[in-house]
Amino acid sequence: MSITKIKKREIYMESVEKEIQTKIVTGSLELLILKIINQQPTHGYQIITKIQKTFNTPTCPNTIYLILTQLEQKQYITNTWDHTTIKPRKIYTITPQGQKILETYQTTLNNFHTTINNTL
Repeated sequence: MSITKIKKREIYMESVEKEIQTKIVTGSLELLILKIINQQPTHGYQIITKIQKTFNTPTCPNTIYLILTQLEQKQYITNTWDHTTIKPRKIYTITPQGQKILETYQTTLNNFHTTINNTL
């Protein structure tokens, strides 16, 4: 195989890997947001930045804020306003119910991973 074909194949595979990673991250945003907030109370921009840096995947801020609103409606998180900065920010905190949901997400994901590895 020529070097050009090998290089094209590598670029194609990187593109496919990136596409798959983006699908997985996008499908797991609720889990990721709960996980981040569980580590420490935080604001929306920090959540967006952490997801983008960790997975090198662009994340639409509107999507993150929509999920944060949905999590609040489900009472998985709460918010308080931080007025100690020049621009006030909502700080999100996970609730006990949110922690239970996070544990369920993690258990289900682990079981899914085990099933894939042991069955398929």
